[in-house]
Amino acid sequence: MSVTRRLHDGESFAPGVIGIFVNPFFLARRGLHEQLVTLAPRIRGRTLDVGCGQKPYRELFAAVTSYVGLELDTPENRAAKAADVYYDGSTFPFGDDEFDSVVASQVLEHVFEPDAFLSEICRVLKPGGSLLVTVPFVWDEHEQPNDYARYSSFGLHHVLERNGFRVMESHKSVLGVATIFQLINALVYKQASSHSRSTGWLAAGMLLMAPLSALGWLLGWLCRPESSDLYLDNVVLACKEVSP
Repeated sequence: MSVTRRLHDGESFAPGVIGIFVNPFFLARRGLHEQLVTLAPRIRGRTLDVGCGQKPYRELFAAVTSYVGLELDTPENRAAKAADVYYDGSTFPFGDDEFDSVVASQVLEHVFEPDAFLSEICRVLKPGGSLLVTVPFVWDEHEQPNDYARYSSFGLHHVLERNGFRVMESHKSVLGVATIFQLINALVYKQASSHSRSTGWLAAGMLLMAPLSALGWLLGWLCRPESSDLYLDNVVLACKEVSP
């Protein structure tokens, strides 16, 4: 992988200061990455990444013995050549109790039947195995038309528990005023990038988004909210219940 590609991927999913200037989703991606770093040591052994995309967080999971990326069998996903296994969107092509850990990051909102999806995760996960799931709470519609749900912390806990999991840790990413700044940047980016014939629109948008990212980051750090009711993402570590 070239240095340019590594820099691009790093600033996309684990942005540093440079990300303020080049990543319109700086606040969301930085906040999510920080939460995943905290929980990554709990992901061990043979690990399945469901809806893996380009496997942007693979390097965080130092304790895994093997890492299998699973994606929908589409021409786009085949062309990306990042996943290890492809499936039809219903039954995972694995046996029962095959994995020690499962990761599903920013996937559940794109699943129309969450109970069936989580049931499959539960099936392939060993008893006592770990599930690390992230899902938006406040965000615009994306990857249309395959965007079906938003989850509050309570709703996410409920759907996990009714499908055989016990929540071990639950975190909320990007709280309070920083959420508002990220949503503004997402709107600016969507408007600027929609003018596809003019790179000037996107450049102008980035000039506006960079100070908004910086200000949102600073105010998010200075103005810690007393309540965490407004936030971008849920980050939950759960385990598969062990049958008595």
